[in-house]
Amino acid sequence: MPRKKSAGPRSFGEPLTDDPDDAPELLDEFFRTGEIRVDGKIVRRGRPPLGTQPKSSVTLRLDADVLDAYRALGRGWQSQINADLRRVRKLKKA
Repeated sequence: MPRKKSAGPRSFGEPLTDDPDDAPELLDEFFRTGEIRVDGKIVRRGRPPLGTQPKSSVTLRLDADVLDAYRALGRGWQSQINADLRRVRKLKKA
């Protein structure tokens, strides 16, 4: 199979600056701590931490027609199951 030709540097767009020495220097401290800071504040990746009472993941077996009815609601169908169970059990929101 023949090798594909590289698109080269054009595929990455225009350089941010004309001078590569303008890029910020990555110091040893950056690699030790692994922190990225913007205006002195640490920027964390991933999902933010949940509140004081995070939800638990469970496996629940439901009849096919019940599951189909909830999934037909679209986005948030699992939250709707949670809301319906709260209403039936007369539970207050945490």
